[in-house]
Amino acid sequence: MATSYRISEAAALLGVSDDTVRRWIDGDRLAATRAGGPAQVDGADLARLAAELHDAPQPGATRSSSARNRLTGIVTRVVRDTVMAQVEIQAGPFRVVSLMSREAADELGLEPGVRAVATVKATQVSVDVP
Repeated sequence: MATSYRISEAAALLGVSDDTVRRWIDGDRLAATRAGGPAQVDGADLARLAAELHDAPQPGATRSSSARNRLTGIVTRVVRDTVMAQVEIQAGPFRVVSLMSREAADELGLEPGVRAVATVKATQVSVDVP
């Protein structure tokens, strides 16, 4: 059985407005059917668009975040083993150390000299590439 969503449901799942979903439908970015009722978006098409919208950001841009404690700095040291990586960032007078998977460090291209943003929220530090 195929899953379909009304425009308002699709918008909520994608984190956009209903009008944005309507524009995407009108612009053929997202398919919708209107068989005797409100427009319906196919679940598989919605999943494809959701994955496309949330691809990794291009270098030089980070996604929005609710965290407000963002420390922009430069990577000074990266120590990798087979599973984990220790990343040190100098952000002004502050030295921030983050432990993350090696895969994450590799995907972010973290090496000494790379500009990075340490985001501190609760007891976790996330590192983004600006």
